[in-house]
Parts: sequence; C-alpha cells; structure tokens
Amino acid sequence: MHLSTKKLHLFGLIFLFFIGTVQIIFAQNDSSQREVSRIQDTLNSETVTPKDGNETKETSSEGEAVPNLHQVIREQFINGDWRFMTPVLLCLILGLLIAIERIVHLNLATSNVEQTLTNLRGDLQSGGVNQALHRLQQQRSSVAMIFRQSLEKWEDGIEVVEKAIVSYGSVEMGKLEKGLVWISLFISIAPMLGFMGTVIGMINAFDAIEAAGDISPTLVASGIKTALLTTVAGLIVAIILQLFYNYCVAKIDSLVNDMERASIAFVDILVDLKNEGTEAP
Repeated sequence: MHLSTKKLHLFGLIFLFFIGTVQIIFAQNDSSQREVSRIQDTLNSETVTPKDGNETKETSSEGEAVPNLHQVIREQFINGDWRFMTPVLLCLILGLLIAIERIVHLNLATSNVEQTLTNLRGDLQSGGVNQALHRLQQQRSSVAMIFRQSLEKWEDGIEVVEKAIVSYGSVEMGKLEKGLVWISLFISIAPMLGFMGTVIGMINAFDAIEAAGDISPTLVASGIKTALLTTVAGLIVAIILQLFYNYCVAKIDSLVNDMERASIAFVDILVDLKNEGTEAP
C-alpha cells in the first residue's frame, strides 16, 4: 500500500508537470513568433544585392541568432496544433514514467547468482535454515525471494520445495513483466494519434480548397504541415518507447534465465545437504 501511494504521488507530479509545460508553451507562443520574425528580419537585412542586378546572396555574421533545440521543438509543437500534439506528448511522458520505473525495479531484482548460491550453501552448512532465511530476507532480488519462499517449505520435503520453486517462480515472473503492457499500448497509440492528426489536417486542407474554389500552395500549406508534424511526432514517440521496451524485455529474459539456473542449483544444494544428513534446526 505504501508503494502504491508513492506511485500515485509520482503520477500526480508528472501530470502537474505536463499541464505546466503545456501552459508555458502557449504562454510563450507570442514571444516565439516575435523571435522568429526577428530572425527573419535579421536574415533579410544581411542579404546583399549587387549593383549590377545579379542574383542576391545571403551572408551571415558570427553573431547571428540561431534558435536552440528547445525553441525548435516548441515551435514545431505549436505548428502541429496542440489538439493533436498534446495526446502524443502525454503518451511519451506516461510511457517514459512506466519505463523508468520498470528499469529501476528490474535492476533491483538483479543479483549475483553465483555469490548468492555460495552464501546459501555456507549458511545452510554452518547455521542451518534459519541463518539462510535471515540472509535471504535482507536481499531484494528475484532469486533471493524464490529461495526464501521455497526454503520455508524445507520441513515438508524436497518435493514440496520443488513445487514451491515453480509456483513462486511464476509469481516473480509476473512481477517482472508488470507494466510492460502499458508501454506496448503507448507504442501503438502514439503513431495512431499522429495518423489521426494527419487525416484531420488533410481534411482541413481540402475544406480550405473547397471554400476558396481554387488550389493554392499557401492555402493548403497549413493543413499539410499540421498533418506531417503530427505524424512525425507520433513516430518519434513510438521509437523512443520501443527502445525502452526492448531493453526491459531483454533484462527480463536475462533475469528469467538466472532464476531457472539458480533454481536448479538450489535444489541440488538441498539434495546434497539432505544426503549429508543436514537437518533444519
């Protein structure tokens, strides 16, 4: 319950940050347009026209103002129409939030399997089951969780321990894969939202042509630009989230292999100790 409360607070902070970002973008819309106009005026003032009437050439000075990445992204977000770009941005923020939480959880679930098995064998031989359980309770890895839950069934026999390993192993696998379906959902939704903006932008362009009764590049440029920007934004979000998703899947596969290998070695250790006559205190 305590962990769920922390997640709710984190989601609330991210949502407030998202709302604040959108408000800042629209608050700075006018200033960004003035900045673009100033840059265009600067470029026009630096255009040199020879006296003989030849074609003009543009020159640039070292102090020329060049928009930075933040300004470019903000301008493209505004040009793409906030009604379509905002849902795409929301998919990116939520997808990254879940992906980062999964990466942290998966790294905490990782452990040195060989060292864990060595410590387990030593604890069982020297202090018995209680000492081994005490050490395992101090670890947060998936392997340690399986060992601890299974070792509590030691008194019921090796067969019961083996069944417990299979059961608790499935539970741990479910915990590792938790949240990946939401990342996959945002990967699918983001391009769809971009394509929806594309379709609506093209519809607006054709409506403008129909209203004007003529085809003019300047008349349809706005709708086409909106369509292209929303598509690009959706694809970029999908690519970014796909990278995080593939990393999580690869990490889970590695952890599952470690869990299977450690479980086999764990049963072998228990069988050896039983044959040697080691009993639970």
